[in-house]
Parts: sequence; C-alpha cells; structure tokens
Amino acid sequence: MEMTAAIVRGGGTALVASAGGRLVPDVEQAGGRHILMEADRKDPLSLLRNTRILRELILRETVSLIHARSRAPAWITRLACRSTGTPFLATWHGVHKEGFPGKKLWNGALVSGERVIAISDYIADRLAGRYGAGPDRLRVIPRGADTDRFSPGAVTDDRLFALARAWTLPDNAPVILMPGRLTDWKGQAIVLQALSRLAGTLPVPTVCVFAGEGPSLARLQQQAAQAGLSSQVRFPGHCSDMPAAFALATLAVVPSLRPEPFGRVVVEAQAMECPVIVTAHGAARETVIPGKTGLLIPPDDAEALATAIRQILTMSDEQRQETGRQARQHVLARYTTRSMQAATLGVYDEILGTGLRQTFLKSGEPSWN
Repeated sequence: MEMTAAIVRGGGTALVASAGGRLVPDVEQAGGRHILMEADRKDPLSLLRNTRILRELILRETVSLIHARSRAPAWITRLACRSTGTPFLATWHGVHKEGFPGKKLWNGALVSGERVIAISDYIADRLAGRYGAGPDRLRVIPRGADTDRFSPGAVTDDRLFALARAWTLPDNAPVILMPGRLTDWKGQAIVLQALSRLAGTLPVPTVCVFAGEGPSLARLQQQAAQAGLSSQVRFPGHCSDMPAAFALATLAVVPSLRPEPFGRVVVEAQAMECPVIVTAHGAARETVIPGKTGLLIPPDDAEALATAIRQILTMSDEQRQETGRQARQHVLARYTTRSMQAATLGVYDEILGTGLRQTFLKSGEPSWN
C-alpha cells in the first residue's frame, strides 16, 4: 500500500499482482490497480503458469519495472523478465532458512535482479556474506512507521476509552503490551515467566496485554492459569487500532527468540513515545538505542526481562516521558514511511533513469492514510 501510494504520487502507474486479501481495497484507494494472481503458489506447475500470466501482463501493460517481495514471486518475475527484457528488483524481508537441499538456490531469486533491497543492516550483512550481494546492487532501506498515524497527538480520548473498555483495563493500572502473532518464537511464554517472577514485587498491580492471534493461544492461556496470572493478562486477539494500543501502554515488550529481520512494531511503539524492551539480536540492535529509547535483553532470559520490566515500571513519570521523547525523535530521524518510500523510488530511478523520487518529494502529501 505504501509503495503504491508513493508510485502514484511520483507520477507512475502502480500495478499490484497478488493472491488478494483484505487489503485490496486499500491498494485501490491508494491509486493502484490490483491484479489477482496466485503468486503465493510454489509448485512447479503454478510457477510456470504464473510466469506466463506475468509475461502477458508485462507486454499488455508495457510494464517498465517489477518489484518482487517474496521468493515465489521473485522466481516468477525472474523468468518472465528474462523473456521480455524487463528490469526487476526485490526486497528481502525475512531471515530465510537454508537447511534443506536447494533452499539457498530458492532464496537466491531475491538477489538475482538489478537491485536487492535489504530492510536492515542485519539482513544486508547476511546477503553480502551468504549470497554475494555487492555494493553495486545491494541497497539498505529500513521499513518505516507512519509517523502521522503513529503519533501521540493523533490518538483521541474516545479511542483510548474504547480500547481500555474492550480490554477491561483497571483504572490507572500500568499496562505491559506485547504485540505480535501468538506463536512460540515470538516469546510470549517468556513474558509470562517474567510476570511470575515479578509477582508481588511491583508497587502497583500491572496488566499485560498480548495483542495478536495465533496457534499458541490455548497453551499460553493454560500457562497463565497455572502461574496464577489469569486476572493479570489479556488475550484480546487482533487489534485494529495499534496507535491507541501503544498510547495505552506503559511499555511494550518484543522478546523474540529468533532474530527479527526488522521488527516494525518496535519502531511503531517508539513513534508513539512508548518505551520498548527488545531482544538484543537481529535488527533490534539498530532500531533501539539502549538506555535512551528502550532496553535490550538477552534472548530467552525471563529473569533479564523481569529486571527490565521492573526498571521501566519504577521510572519516574519524567524519566519515562524523556525516554518516549527520545524514542520518537529516533524514529523521525531514521524510520519514517516517507523516507522509506522516497529511498525506494530512488532505487527505481537508478534503474530506469526517471525522476519518481523528486516528484514524490515535491508532492508534499502524507505518505499513507
């Protein structure tokens, strides 16, 4: 959606080919045109069929450039562009495993175009070391937060009250927020262990909200009940108003057990002036300034997490406000949606010799609403 809006504002035409979903209307609202394609299918017959479909689309729409964003689409793009002579690039979003035979070759389609965009220095180092992506083709463009939407001043009291009621939050209780899919590697179980260690040691009762859906829900609820934490934790499912969620939170925790390639919620929390506690691996080392915008902890360490939670919850209001202020300034300086959009358009310009980036910057419009 963000790049669709940027391309349109830069004077280009944005086509989005995907398997569809709930965000298709948003793409169209941003000025793009959605083309339904089973681009998520990985079997050989689907890859060949989608290559043919994409080749026909390139010729019919006189496509100038294709930007692939995952591995199956990258293979489709590579094959179609080879026959049409169309340039392409890809963004490497994840920490893709290489353990199975042929997996590295499968991943390699993402680095086979004119450029490859890494969403963090952590990912860029992996691409340079494991896939030979050199500085002539490799570009680092961090994902961004919409700092207009994720702004403390943009969240109304009505939204805060509605979310507090939905989550049945006690008045004046500090709120620990863990945003993310409920799955083992995200670290929700470590948060529950840390809460058990903190029981009875904090000056006021604290509520922890696990905002997300996923396969670990029943197991986490059982763990919370066995630890006597059921009254202290909330599992509300998907949250559609994350700016209000961060505004309600006293702090946000993201204790992932595996390195995050970027960790957008960490940036969004800081944009909302919400202190963060994040595992010290992956891109978190880039997006958090320890002791200034949040705290870093070792992976899979409930005791360290408990200590960090206690440290932030026992700060004075002035200390937490200063941490939040520095966090937002950090995001504004490095991690905005607008800077991500402009930098990506700049890569398009490198390949095509166009002026999309300059036109976009002159538009002066919000990056995305």
